[in-house]
Amino acid sequence: MSGNTVTPSHASPHTESRTPTRAARELGLKRGEFDLAVHLGQIRTVPDEGGGGRRVLPAEIDRLRARPGFPEALRDSVRAVGTGEAASILGVPATRFTRLARQGVMVPVTFYLNRYRAVVWLYLAEELRQFAADESSAALLTARTPEPMRARLAAGLDLRPRNWRGRHLGFLLHQADAPWQRAGALARFLDPVQIAEIVRDPHERSHLNRFRPAPVGHSAPGTPAAHLVEKLTTADDPDEIGWLRSDLARTLEAARAHHPAPRPAMMPRPAEAVQPPATDARPAPPDDRLRTPERKARGLLGRLLRRIS
Repeated sequence: MSGNTVTPSHASPHTESRTPTRAARELGLKRGEFDLAVHLGQIRTVPDEGGGGRRVLPAEIDRLRARPGFPEALRDSVRAVGTGEAASILGVPATRFTRLARQGVMVPVTFYLNRYRAVVWLYLAEELRQFAADESSAALLTARTPEPMRARLAAGLDLRPRNWRGRHLGFLLHQADAPWQRAGALARFLDPVQIAEIVRDPHERSHLNRFRPAPVGHSAPGTPAAHLVEKLTTADDPDEIGWLRSDLARTLEAARAHHPAPRPAMMPRPAEAVQPPATDARPAPPDDRLRTPERKARGLLGRLLRRIS
């Protein structure tokens, strides 16, 4: 062999990692089922070394395929159902299930907007089965609705959006690899005015926004559907806003200590600009472009008089 033969270097462990779409296909999941499995911690992901999101290692694909009952067991563990099927699993009317969900007894795992832009909340079937099997749940399923709960329902309280936000925040924090990412996850649920009050430095705010996760769903920006999703994903309860602001301020302190937000290079001030060396101590004649019209007129008149004389 010649002396200039190149020995292949060891490949990065992420070289053969799968994109989410390919990983979902290899696991026999729809993309929505795959995303939900990741959110629930069923599928482990790693950061893309090129900054393109999360990926799945081949070893993780092999681990999941080796589990008993694959792929049906994996699909069943992430099956999300709407109100009608959820009520059927619990053995209660749909109206009763809706009342329980509005009061936070069941926490949605995801949602979507139907063709009429109505919010459709989805619940994890496995969690509903566990709730139905728990003897302590029997009173909520069969007995008369407690008076405090009826009063809150009459007042219009609906905890589904807030409970979903709390659940989704937990997922984002679990996926965060650094303090700025954790700060971005918290900022995702605050409106821009709240963020501006906490992060007054525009450079820091711009850096934070780089780590603020994109809105959920696939609505085109600026559409009524996108505005509705933004409303659902933004904290609106004073208690919720308060602890999000507090956690964001505390997390930002850790982020600044870990790695301050980058700032653009400072441009030299005009007085600091390098000037060419002077060749004549006399002041340069003024530029006619800087003269007033009266001075220009007097100069022209003087030249005419000299020519006449």
